[in-house]
Amino acid sequence: MTITPTILFRAAGGAAVLAGLIFIGVQFNHPYLDATSITTTDAITRSSLKMLMAALALAGITGMYLHQVTKIGVLGLLGYVLFAAGYLSMLGTEYVAALVLPSIAHGASAYTNDVISFANNRPVTGDIGLMKSAILFTGFTYVVGGVTFAIAMFRANVLARWASVLLAVGTFAAVAVGILPRYERLFAIPTGLALVALGYSLWRTQSAPAPAPLLNPVSSQLDAAGAR
Repeated sequence: MTITPTILFRAAGGAAVLAGLIFIGVQFNHPYLDATSITTTDAITRSSLKMLMAALALAGITGMYLHQVTKIGVLGLLGYVLFAAGYLSMLGTEYVAALVLPSIAHGASAYTNDVISFANNRPVTGDIGLMKSAILFTGFTYVVGGVTFAIAMFRANVLARWASVLLAVGTFAAVAVGILPRYERLFAIPTGLALVALGYSLWRTQSAPAPAPLLNPVSSQLDAAGAR
């Protein structure tokens, strides 16, 4: 099997679609997280799926960027770097949520509760150390990178523009989680749908037939003369 750019771009599109579906799916009936619920199979499974989602999304946006690299410009590069850093950081924080916090929840319940509370914009009573910086970094790069990358893709007009708008709205909506924490799970849906739509748009561009090459006028005349 020969690995071609078409295959890689289709794979990236499929990864983005799957990432979006996972991001939407894990929000439904999401349990309230604390030092007790974080140890349950339900919470660990959701955090593990979020790890997978972050990895797939990273592959997906990389394919999107490379597909339109000549048109997306410096703004697109800046947006991609920040957005990719956000998903990479999210992969790390979800790793902590899936594998580290459940292991220390019983012995360090206060710390576990504070990490979970800070990540979910709830009051914190103690010091969570560098986890605070990691969570803030994830939030900043996800929001700023997502909006910037979406604007650059909209301007490039290579993939579905309406999906780029939805990505900008969805990532920026994460800011509202701190204002309306009761509806925090709903704010993830626009981003998930945007990833699905952009991934499908990327996959679809690889299915379109390549345009026929235009003949050079001089070459055409010579070919015509030789055919006589």
